[in-house]
Amino acid sequence: MILEYCKRARYFYNRLIFFGIVLLAPWVASAETILVEDAYVRASSKLAKSAAAFMEIRNTSSRGDRLLDVKSDVAKKVELHTHIEGDDDVMKMRRVEDGFVVSANGVLKLERGGDHIMLMGLSQPFVDGEAISLTLIFETAGSIDLEIPIHLKKRSTSRSHSHIHTHKNSKPHKHEHTHLN
Repeated sequence: MILEYCKRARYFYNRLIFFGIVLLAPWVASAETILVEDAYVRASSKLAKSAAAFMEIRNTSSRGDRLLDVKSDVAKKVELHTHIEGDDDVMKMRRVEDGFVVSANGVLKLERGGDHIMLMGLSQPFVDGEAISLTLIFETAGSIDLEIPIHLKKRSTSRSHSHIHTHKNSKPHKHEHTHLN
């Protein structure tokens, strides 16, 4: 009798722990571990057929992650690119197939002359001051939807910016930042 009671109690507690983990998993998985700062997209003109997006991606987790892909409705093709010095000492853009590593508690800088997001075959003219939507796809953090501003003349990283993004299992929210030099 006591043995039967112990078996039932153990079964009950094991089930309770299992369901507790199942119920808490979405909350833990949706924790905002990836933050995007200084995001903007730049095209050479309103009529350009390609553009590039730049930003800083901050991983606040103690686990590394990887930006695997980017999606957007404003271009036929969106790729992760970097610059590599060729045999002729000229820098050339190359697609990065394996994505970009975002180190644990680290920052990935997508910037001009380095790693960046390339949008090719634009489906609409870019208007300075407007915004486009991008979805960043991470190995661990999942998808993050961004609304980033278009800057046709921007030459360097802004010290003031804003963007709207959504982490999986959360509502869209806007961040506005101003950095002092």
